[in-house]
Amino acid sequence: MSELEQGFLAVHILSGFVALLVAPGAMISHKGSRWHRRWGGVFVLAMALVAATAVFLSFTGTDPFLFLLAIFAFYLVFSGWRVLRRKRLREGERVPVLDWVVTGGTLVASLALVGYGLWQLASGAGFGAVAVAFGGIGCAFSGRDLKHLYQPPEEKRWWWFVHMGNMLAAYIATVSAFSAVNLDFLPPLARWLWPTVVGTPLIFLWVGYYKRRFARRKGSSDRVGEA
Repeated sequence: MSELEQGFLAVHILSGFVALLVAPGAMISHKGSRWHRRWGGVFVLAMALVAATAVFLSFTGTDPFLFLLAIFAFYLVFSGWRVLRRKRLREGERVPVLDWVVTGGTLVASLALVGYGLWQLASGAGFGAVAVAFGGIGCAFSGRDLKHLYQPPEEKRWWWFVHMGNMLAAYIATVSAFSAVNLDFLPPLARWLWPTVVGTPLIFLWVGYYKRRFARRKGSSDRVGEA
């Protein structure tokens, strides 16, 4: 490995550790607070560095899986961040081209990741299941976001749940990468997939909690208005 590659690898590892450590700060801080935005901003920047260095390393090492996985992980952060800006669009205002390009590109990359995984499975490599799983998740997220770009949901706080779900999914991807590299005592597939298996139900539970919480607030406001 050349000195340049070693430098990119060092930045990649350091950025991954930063993302791993700061994300819980954004999770536990009050939503919308200064500290939530600060921790979240550091997480987005760290994930951008992780993705950028992963793309470089994937080309120098000719690893298509690493390249496609980097796109998938960064898109979760990108879309979770951009939705906060799209919520401010006035009625009739066009969605920026950047959102269409990145979301559409991620859907293509996710389909390619699924195809790569299926090819690996057909070749007898069980690791292809990891690519299929992440590619399928990428298709689900980017496909949903394309639908939102075309027609935003009528639900008042839809952007909240998209932001929350995408950022938590990005953190799961970060934990997955950490687990795959460091938890050698686990079988290879388990190292990659246990964060998704554990984290996905927790995301649904947490999002469901806030939906119920907002529904109770709306119900209380409606009763006050009727009184």
